[in-house]
Amino acid sequence: MQSSAHHRVLQDILAPAGVTINGHNPWDIRVHNPRFFQRLFSGGSLALGESYMDGWWDCDALDQFFDRVLRHHLDERVRTGSPHMVWLWLQSQFANLQCGRASYLVGKRHYDIGNDLFGFMLDHRMIYSCAYWKDACSLDEAQEHKLDLICRKIGLEPGMTVLDIGCGWGGFARFAAGRYGAKVHGITVSNEQARYVRETCDGLDVTVELIDYRDIDRRFDRVVSIGMFEHVGYRHYRTYMETARRCLAPDGLFLLHTIGGNSSSKSTDPWIRKYIFPNSMLPSARQISAAAEGLFVMEDWHNFGAYYDTTLMCWYRNFLEHWDSLKGSYDQRFYRMWVYYLLSCAGSFRARRNQLWQVVLSPAGVKGRPYREQYLEPRYDQFQI
Repeated sequence: MQSSAHHRVLQDILAPAGVTINGHNPWDIRVHNPRFFQRLFSGGSLALGESYMDGWWDCDALDQFFDRVLRHHLDERVRTGSPHMVWLWLQSQFANLQCGRASYLVGKRHYDIGNDLFGFMLDHRMIYSCAYWKDACSLDEAQEHKLDLICRKIGLEPGMTVLDIGCGWGGFARFAAGRYGAKVHGITVSNEQARYVRETCDGLDVTVELIDYRDIDRRFDRVVSIGMFEHVGYRHYRTYMETARRCLAPDGLFLLHTIGGNSSSKSTDPWIRKYIFPNSMLPSARQISAAAEGLFVMEDWHNFGAYYDTTLMCWYRNFLEHWDSLKGSYDQRFYRMWVYYLLSCAGSFRARRNQLWQVVLSPAGVKGRPYREQYLEPRYDQFQI
Protein backbone atom coordinates (compact mmCIF):
# COMPACT_ATOMS: atom_id res chain seq x y z
CA MET A 1 0.00 0.00 0.00
CA GLN A 2 2.83 2.39 0.90
CA SER A 3 4.53 1.68 -2.45
CA SER A 4 1.29 2.47 -4.26
CA ALA A 5 0.98 5.79 -2.43
CA HIS A 6 4.58 6.70 -3.26
CA HIS A 7 3.88 5.73 -6.88
CA ARG A 8 0.98 8.19 -7.08
CA VAL A 9 2.95 10.99 -5.42
CA LEU A 10 5.87 10.54 -7.78
CA GLN A 11 3.60 10.46 -10.82
CA ASP A 12 2.01 13.74 -9.69
CA ILE A 13 5.47 15.28 -9.30
CA LEU A 14 6.60 14.13 -12.76
CA ALA A 15 3.39 15.09 -14.58
CA PRO A 16 4.31 18.79 -15.27
CA ALA A 17 7.40 17.58 -17.17
CA GLY A 18 5.36 15.14 -19.26
CA VAL A 19 7.12 12.12 -17.71
CA THR A 20 5.02 9.02 -17.07
CA ILE A 21 5.90 6.04 -14.92
CA ASN A 22 5.92 2.92 -17.13
CA GLY A 23 4.93 5.04 -20.13
CA HIS A 24 5.92 4.61 -23.78
CA ASN A 25 7.91 7.80 -24.49
CA PRO A 26 11.72 7.55 -24.54
CA TRP A 27 11.95 9.90 -21.54
CA ASP A 28 9.48 7.89 -19.43
CA ILE A 29 10.84 5.70 -16.63
CA ARG A 30 10.12 1.99 -16.28
CA VAL A 31 10.15 0.73 -12.71
CA HIS A 32 11.22 -2.89 -12.17
CA ASN A 33 11.29 -2.98 -8.38
CA PRO A 34 8.32 -1.60 -6.39
CA ARG A 35 10.69 -0.69 -3.54
CA PHE A 36 12.12 2.02 -5.81
CA PHE A 37 9.50 4.59 -4.77
CA GLN A 38 10.17 4.43 -1.04
CA ARG A 39 13.90 4.33 -1.68
CA LEU A 40 13.70 7.50 -3.80
CA PHE A 41 11.72 9.48 -1.25
CA SER A 42 14.06 8.35 1.52
CA GLY A 43 17.33 9.01 -0.32
CA GLY A 44 16.69 11.69 -2.95
CA SER A 45 19.12 12.08 -5.87
CA LEU A 46 21.63 9.65 -4.35
CA ALA A 47 18.97 6.93 -4.23
CA LEU A 48 17.81 7.77 -7.75
CA GLY A 49 21.28 7.11 -9.13
CA GLU A 50 22.04 4.10 -6.97
CA SER A 51 18.72 2.42 -7.78
CA TYR A 52 19.45 2.91 -11.49
CA MET A 53 22.88 1.31 -11.00
CA ASP A 54 21.12 -1.59 -9.25
CA GLY A 55 18.72 -2.06 -12.18
CA TRP A 56 15.59 -1.05 -10.26
CA TRP A 57 14.46 1.27 -13.05
CA ASP A 58 15.28 2.11 -16.65
CA CYS A 59 14.75 4.85 -19.21
CA ASP A 60 15.43 4.73 -22.94
CA ALA A 61 16.64 8.35 -23.01
CA LEU A 62 18.05 9.41 -19.65
CA ASP A 63 19.29 12.68 -21.12
CA GLN A 64 15.74 13.62 -22.13
CA PHE A 65 14.38 12.53 -18.74
CA PHE A 66 16.83 14.74 -16.85
CA ASP A 67 16.32 17.65 -19.23
CA ARG A 68 12.58 17.58 -18.52
CA VAL A 69 12.94 17.04 -14.77
CA LEU A 70 15.54 19.76 -14.29
CA ARG A 71 13.96 22.26 -16.66
CA HIS A 72 10.79 22.06 -14.53
CA HIS A 73 12.78 22.10 -11.26
CA LEU A 74 11.13 18.87 -10.17
CA ASP A 75 14.25 17.83 -8.27
CA GLU A 76 13.46 20.57 -5.77
CA ARG A 77 10.16 18.87 -4.90
CA VAL A 78 11.82 15.65 -3.69
CA ARG A 79 13.37 16.46 -0.32
CA THR A 80 15.00 13.97 2.00
CA GLY A 81 16.19 13.79 5.56
CA SER A 82 17.78 10.32 5.59
CA PRO A 83 20.77 9.97 7.96
CA HIS A 84 23.17 9.30 5.08
CA MET A 85 22.05 12.39 3.17
CA VAL A 86 22.30 14.51 6.30
CA TRP A 87 25.82 13.21 6.88
CA LEU A 88 26.87 14.15 3.33
CA TRP A 89 25.43 17.63 3.82
CA LEU A 90 27.23 18.09 7.15
CA GLN A 91 30.50 16.99 5.57
CA SER A 92 30.15 19.56 2.80
CA GLN A 93 29.43 22.32 5.31
CA PHE A 94 32.01 21.66 7.98
CA ALA A 95 34.69 19.33 6.64
CA ASN A 96 37.62 20.74 4.66
CA LEU A 97 37.41 18.12 1.92
CA GLN A 98 39.80 19.68 -0.60
CA CYS A 99 42.86 20.27 1.59
CA GLY A 100 46.16 18.40 1.84
CA ARG A 101 46.11 14.76 0.79
CA ALA A 102 42.36 14.90 0.18
CA SER A 103 43.02 16.91 -2.99
CA TYR A 104 44.59 13.79 -4.54
CA LEU A 105 41.48 11.66 -3.95
CA VAL A 106 39.78 12.67 -7.21
CA GLY A 107 42.90 11.60 -9.10
CA LYS A 108 42.80 8.12 -7.60
CA ARG A 109 39.02 7.68 -7.69
CA HIS A 110 38.29 9.14 -11.14
CA TYR A 111 41.18 10.09 -13.39
CA ASP A 112 43.23 6.97 -12.59
CA ILE A 113 40.47 4.42 -13.26
CA GLY A 114 41.83 3.63 -16.71
CA ASN A 115 43.40 5.47 -19.62
CA ASP A 116 41.77 2.88 -21.87
CA LEU A 117 38.32 4.12 -20.84
CA PHE A 118 39.12 7.78 -21.47
CA GLY A 119 41.05 6.96 -24.63
CA PHE A 120 37.99 5.30 -26.16
CA MET A 121 35.52 7.91 -24.89
CA LEU A 122 37.30 11.20 -25.62
CA ASP A 123 38.75 12.76 -28.76
CA HIS A 124 42.18 11.74 -30.04
CA ARG A 125 43.88 14.37 -27.83
CA MET A 126 41.98 13.08 -24.74
CA ILE A 127 40.50 16.46 -23.84
CA TYR A 128 38.14 15.94 -20.89
CA SER A 129 36.31 19.29 -20.94
CA CYS A 130 33.65 21.03 -23.00
CA ALA A 131 34.38 21.32 -26.72
CA TYR A 132 33.74 24.45 -28.79
CA TRP A 133 31.30 23.44 -31.53
CA LYS A 134 31.06 26.71 -33.47
CA ASP A 135 31.94 25.78 -37.07
CA ALA A 136 32.95 22.24 -36.01
CA CYS A 137 31.62 18.98 -37.45
CA SER A 138 33.29 16.39 -35.21
CA LEU A 139 34.49 16.00 -31.63
CA ASP A 140 38.13 16.12 -32.70
CA GLU A 141 37.53 19.33 -34.63
CA ALA A 142 35.48 20.93 -31.83
CA GLN A 143 38.16 20.20 -29.24
CA GLU A 144 40.87 21.59 -31.51
CA HIS A 145 38.78 24.74 -31.97
CA LYS A 146 38.51 25.02 -28.16
CA LEU A 147 42.26 24.71 -27.69
CA ASP A 148 42.96 27.27 -30.39
CA LEU A 149 40.36 29.62 -28.88
CA ILE A 150 42.16 29.42 -25.53
CA CYS A 151 45.54 30.12 -27.12
CA ARG A 152 44.12 33.15 -28.92
CA LYS A 153 42.36 34.41 -25.79
CA ILE A 154 45.63 34.45 -23.86
CA GLY A 155 47.61 35.92 -26.78
CA LEU A 156 50.00 32.98 -26.84
CA GLU A 157 53.26 33.55 -28.73
CA PRO A 158 56.35 31.41 -29.38
CA GLY A 159 58.64 31.11 -26.39
CA MET A 160 56.03 32.09 -23.80
CA THR A 161 55.90 30.01 -20.63
CA VAL A 162 52.50 28.61 -19.60
CA LEU A 163 51.34 27.00 -16.36
CA ASP A 164 48.57 24.47 -17.04
CA ILE A 165 46.83 23.84 -13.69
CA GLY A 166 45.16 20.44 -13.84
CA CYS A 167 46.69 19.52 -17.18
CA GLY A 168 44.71 16.32 -17.73
CA TRP A 169 46.32 14.03 -20.29
CA GLY A 170 48.31 16.90 -21.75
CA GLY A 171 46.09 17.77 -24.72
CA PHE A 172 46.38 21.53 -24.25
CA ALA A 173 50.10 21.30 -23.46
CA ARG A 174 50.85 19.37 -26.65
CA PHE A 175 48.72 21.74 -28.73
CA ALA A 176 50.18 24.92 -27.25
CA ALA A 177 53.75 23.66 -27.54
CA GLY A 178 53.38 22.10 -30.99
CA ARG A 179 51.14 24.66 -32.67
CA TYR A 180 52.18 27.89 -30.90
CA GLY A 181 55.75 27.14 -29.80
CA ALA A 182 55.02 27.69 -26.10
CA LYS A 183 56.83 26.17 -23.13
CA VAL A 184 54.18 24.44 -21.01
CA HIS A 185 54.43 23.14 -17.45
CA GLY A 186 51.47 21.00 -16.43
CA ILE A 187 50.50 20.00 -12.92
CA THR A 188 48.08 17.24 -11.94
CA VAL A 189 47.03 15.08 -8.98
CA SER A 190 46.60 11.99 -11.18
CA ASN A 191 49.44 9.47 -11.52
CA GLU A 192 47.97 8.06 -14.74
CA GLN A 193 47.66 11.50 -16.32
CA ALA A 194 51.23 12.43 -15.40
CA ARG A 195 52.54 9.17 -16.84
CA TYR A 196 50.58 9.67 -20.06
CA VAL A 197 51.85 13.23 -20.50
CA ARG A 198 55.47 12.10 -20.09
CA GLU A 199 54.96 9.33 -22.64
CA THR A 200 53.26 11.48 -25.30
CA CYS A 201 55.16 14.77 -25.10
CA ASP A 202 58.56 13.52 -26.19
CA GLY A 203 60.27 16.15 -28.31
CA LEU A 204 58.01 18.98 -27.16
CA ASP A 205 58.78 21.70 -24.63
CA VAL A 206 56.36 20.20 -22.12
CA THR A 207 56.98 19.17 -18.53
CA VAL A 208 54.55 17.71 -16.00
CA GLU A 209 54.58 17.55 -12.21
CA LEU A 210 52.48 15.50 -9.80
CA ILE A 211 51.72 18.27 -7.33
CA ASP A 212 48.89 20.12 -5.62
CA TYR A 213 48.28 23.57 -7.10
CA ARG A 214 49.01 25.26 -3.77
CA ASP A 215 52.60 24.01 -3.86
CA ILE A 216 53.58 25.60 -7.18
CA ASP A 217 55.64 28.76 -6.78
CA ARG A 218 57.12 29.76 -10.15
CA ARG A 219 56.36 32.67 -12.43
CA PHE A 220 54.87 32.15 -15.92
CA ASP A 221 53.85 34.40 -18.82
CA ARG A 222 50.41 32.80 -18.95
CA VAL A 223 48.28 30.59 -16.69
CA VAL A 224 45.41 28.37 -17.81
CA SER A 225 43.02 26.24 -15.76
CA ILE A 226 40.83 23.99 -17.90
CA GLY A 227 38.29 21.92 -15.97
CA MET A 228 40.16 22.02 -12.65
CA PHE A 229 38.33 24.69 -10.64
CA GLU A 230 35.41 22.31 -10.08
CA HIS A 231 37.65 20.32 -7.70
CA VAL A 232 38.83 23.26 -5.59
CA GLY A 233 35.92 23.76 -3.16
CA TYR A 234 34.40 27.01 -1.96
CA ARG A 235 36.78 27.26 1.00
CA HIS A 236 39.72 27.46 -1.40
CA TYR A 237 38.48 29.62 -4.27
CA ARG A 238 40.42 32.61 -2.95
CA THR A 239 43.56 30.51 -2.43
CA TYR A 240 43.28 29.27 -6.00
CA MET A 241 43.08 32.81 -7.33
CA GLU A 242 45.99 33.88 -5.12
CA THR A 243 48.05 30.98 -6.49
CA ALA A 244 47.27 31.95 -10.08
CA ARG A 245 48.16 35.57 -9.33
CA ARG A 246 51.42 34.60 -7.61
CA CYS A 247 52.45 32.47 -10.59
CA LEU A 248 51.49 35.01 -13.27
CA ALA A 249 53.76 37.68 -14.74
CA PRO A 250 52.58 41.27 -14.09
CA ASP A 251 51.60 41.67 -17.76
CA GLY A 252 50.24 38.13 -18.12
CA LEU A 253 46.78 36.67 -18.64
CA PHE A 254 44.96 33.95 -16.71
CA LEU A 255 42.21 31.92 -18.40
CA LEU A 256 39.80 30.04 -16.15
CA HIS A 257 37.68 27.40 -17.92
CA THR A 258 35.12 25.93 -15.51
CA ILE A 259 31.67 24.45 -15.17
CA GLY A 260 29.49 26.79 -13.11
CA GLY A 261 26.17 26.77 -11.32
CA ASN A 262 23.37 29.31 -11.52
CA SER A 263 23.40 29.94 -7.78
CA SER A 264 26.02 29.86 -5.03
CA SER A 265 26.37 26.55 -3.22
CA LYS A 266 28.60 24.88 -0.67
CA SER A 267 27.83 21.32 -1.70
CA THR A 268 27.35 19.20 -4.78
CA ASP A 269 24.96 16.50 -5.95
CA PRO A 270 25.53 13.58 -3.54
CA TRP A 271 25.49 10.92 -6.26
CA ILE A 272 28.10 12.76 -8.35
CA ARG A 273 30.21 13.29 -5.25
CA LYS A 274 30.06 9.65 -4.14
CA TYR A 275 30.52 7.90 -7.47
CA ILE A 276 32.11 10.28 -9.99
CA PHE A 277 33.96 13.32 -8.63
CA PRO A 278 34.80 13.07 -4.89
CA ASN A 279 34.80 16.44 -3.12
CA SER A 280 33.75 18.32 -6.26
CA MET A 281 31.77 21.56 -6.23
CA LEU A 282 30.46 23.93 -8.90
CA PRO A 283 31.22 27.63 -8.39
CA SER A 284 28.74 30.39 -9.10
CA ALA A 285 29.51 33.61 -10.93
CA ARG A 286 29.36 35.48 -7.64
CA GLN A 287 31.82 33.10 -5.97
CA ILE A 288 34.29 33.41 -8.83
CA SER A 289 34.02 37.19 -8.83
CA ALA A 290 34.48 37.40 -5.06
CA ALA A 291 37.52 35.12 -5.18
CA ALA A 292 39.16 37.26 -7.88
CA GLU A 293 38.30 40.63 -6.33
CA GLY A 294 41.37 42.72 -5.57
CA LEU A 295 43.64 40.26 -7.38
CA PHE A 296 42.57 40.51 -11.00
CA VAL A 297 40.80 42.67 -13.53
CA MET A 298 38.12 40.66 -15.28
CA GLU A 299 38.70 41.14 -19.00
CA ASP A 300 36.23 38.70 -20.54
CA TRP A 301 33.48 36.24 -19.55
CA HIS A 302 32.30 33.74 -22.19
CA ASN A 303 29.48 31.22 -21.62
CA PHE A 304 29.19 28.30 -24.04
CA GLY A 305 27.55 25.82 -21.67
CA ALA A 306 25.06 24.74 -24.34
CA TYR A 307 27.99 23.03 -26.11
CA TYR A 308 28.56 20.69 -23.17
CA ASP A 309 25.35 18.85 -24.03
CA THR A 310 26.75 18.07 -27.49
CA THR A 311 30.13 17.12 -26.04
CA LEU A 312 28.68 14.74 -23.46
CA MET A 313 26.46 13.04 -26.03
CA CYS A 314 29.56 12.41 -28.17
CA TRP A 315 31.36 10.91 -25.17
CA TYR A 316 28.31 8.75 -24.47
CA ARG A 317 28.18 7.42 -28.04
CA ASN A 318 31.93 6.71 -28.00
CA PHE A 319 31.55 4.86 -24.70
CA LEU A 320 28.72 2.69 -26.07
CA GLU A 321 30.59 2.01 -29.31
CA HIS A 322 33.66 0.73 -27.46
CA TRP A 323 31.99 -1.02 -24.54
CA ASP A 324 32.84 -4.47 -25.96
CA SER A 325 36.51 -3.50 -25.73
CA LEU A 326 36.10 -2.21 -22.16
CA LYS A 327 33.79 -4.72 -20.47
CA GLY A 328 36.64 -7.06 -19.67
CA SER A 329 37.92 -4.41 -17.24
CA TYR A 330 34.63 -2.93 -15.99
CA ASP A 331 31.49 -4.67 -14.75
CA GLN A 332 27.82 -4.07 -15.64
CA ARG A 333 27.23 -1.88 -12.59
CA PHE A 334 30.05 0.39 -13.71
CA TYR A 335 28.46 0.49 -17.18
CA ARG A 336 25.14 1.67 -15.75
CA MET A 337 26.91 4.16 -13.49
CA TRP A 338 28.86 5.66 -16.39
CA VAL A 339 25.82 5.89 -18.66
CA TYR A 340 23.89 7.57 -15.85
CA TYR A 341 26.77 10.02 -15.29
CA LEU A 342 27.13 11.05 -18.92
CA LEU A 343 23.42 11.33 -19.73
CA SER A 344 22.34 13.02 -16.49
CA CYS A 345 25.03 15.63 -17.04
CA ALA A 346 23.98 16.11 -20.66
CA GLY A 347 20.41 16.68 -19.48
CA SER A 348 21.52 19.23 -16.89
CA PHE A 349 23.37 21.30 -19.49
CA ARG A 350 20.49 21.00 -21.94
CA ALA A 351 18.17 22.32 -19.25
CA ARG A 352 20.69 25.15 -18.65
CA ARG A 353 21.01 24.24 -14.98
CA ASN A 354 24.81 24.08 -15.43
CA GLN A 355 27.00 26.46 -17.41
CA LEU A 356 30.48 26.44 -18.94
CA TRP A 357 32.48 29.63 -18.51
CA GLN A 358 35.77 30.84 -19.86
CA VAL A 359 36.91 33.82 -17.83
CA VAL A 360 39.99 35.85 -18.79
CA LEU A 361 41.68 37.82 -16.02
CA SER A 362 44.69 40.13 -15.91
CA PRO A 363 46.68 41.38 -12.90
CA ALA A 364 46.27 45.09 -13.60
CA GLY A 365 44.12 45.41 -16.72
CA VAL A 366 45.10 45.11 -20.38
CA LYS A 367 46.53 48.41 -21.54
CA GLY A 368 45.63 50.18 -24.75
CA ARG A 369 42.58 49.04 -26.68
CA PRO A 370 39.93 46.88 -24.96
CA TYR A 371 40.88 43.24 -24.43
CA ARG A 372 38.61 41.78 -27.11
CA GLU A 373 39.85 44.20 -29.74
CA GLN A 374 43.42 43.18 -29.04
CA TYR A 375 43.04 39.43 -28.71
CA LEU A 376 39.85 38.24 -30.41
CA GLU A 377 38.47 40.70 -32.96
CA PRO A 378 39.93 41.19 -36.47
CA ARG A 379 42.59 43.85 -36.81
CA TYR A 380 41.11 46.21 -39.41
CA ASP A 381 44.35 48.16 -39.68
CA GLN A 382 45.95 45.07 -41.21
CA PHE A 383 43.91 45.50 -44.37
CA GLN A 384 44.19 48.15 -47.04
CA ILE A 385 40.92 49.76 -48.07
